[in-house]
Amino acid sequence: MSHETNAAAAGRLQLADGVSVNRVGYGAMQLPGQMVWGPPEDHDAAIAVLRRAVELGVDHIDTSDAYGPHVANELIREALAPYREDIVIATKVGVERDEWKSFNAAGSPDSLREQVEENLARLGKGVLDLVYLRVGGDGLMFPDESTSFADSFQTLVKLRERGLIKNLGLSGVTVEQIEEARKQAPVVSVQNRFHLLDRAAAEVLTHCEQNGIAFVPYFPLAAGMLKPGLDKSQLPPGMGPTDEQEKTLDGVAERNNATRTQVALAWLLARSPSILLIPGTKTAAHLEENIAAAGLKLSDEDIAELDKLVG
Repeated sequence: MSHETNAAAAGRLQLADGVSVNRVGYGAMQLPGQMVWGPPEDHDAAIAVLRRAVELGVDHIDTSDAYGPHVANELIREALAPYREDIVIATKVGVERDEWKSFNAAGSPDSLREQVEENLARLGKGVLDLVYLRVGGDGLMFPDESTSFADSFQTLVKLRERGLIKNLGLSGVTVEQIEEARKQAPVVSVQNRFHLLDRAAAEVLTHCEQNGIAFVPYFPLAAGMLKPGLDKSQLPPGMGPTDEQEKTLDGVAERNNATRTQVALAWLLARSPSILLIPGTKTAAHLEENIAAAGLKLSDEDIAELDKLVG
């Protein structure tokens, strides 16, 4: 496949009144150093990736001040500020880092207000386009038991009423939590883990489809587990694709003159018109490969084979 496909080739999705984005965006988690900590190994390359993403039609960038911490947001500001009006930068709160580089839930009102202020300062924005409350209920971290989900979301609602946030989203949540939040304010987007090998959030995706909410799968490429030549002996038991799954994926990729990465992203785009993609990378070549997936149209046969990868 050509690596010059524009992100707009996959179409657009409306996030909120007057706000729409191309369905293929970019996630900034990989820009900092190893373990999402500290500065990037190649600062100039990180800046180039962000600028190249925008050149290729990306107008939806996902980040968090926890990435680095602060590093991803500072790189985004350096690369893209002053920001074009059509670029939507989504960030996440409810997560803090510790000296062991762990991601920890932090959902108290005081902590959330501080995190919002940090995002504003590091990004150099007067108002945040989209803020997700990261709940952590899907296995990546333990929920913050110091405060209730309702109180945490209410804090963001109040910050939205103050004009510091335009739109609200949720991450790592259940259908019940989505509905609890919607009683307080509109939820425009939900971000849960979902990819070819992990479809546990299918019920949440369906709920988003039915209620006009964008669904943003994080780790859309299975956190690198779909790469050819992966040493599966280094993964925890049961993680990563089986030999049969790899054979199927490679067959679909060969038929489409595409890569595994492109097939995995194209399958997500075909899975639901409510899906927005935010694949991340630190290299321009991989960025172009990801964005080229916007132009890949899988056949019904391809989709049926990929659907069967997970029973």
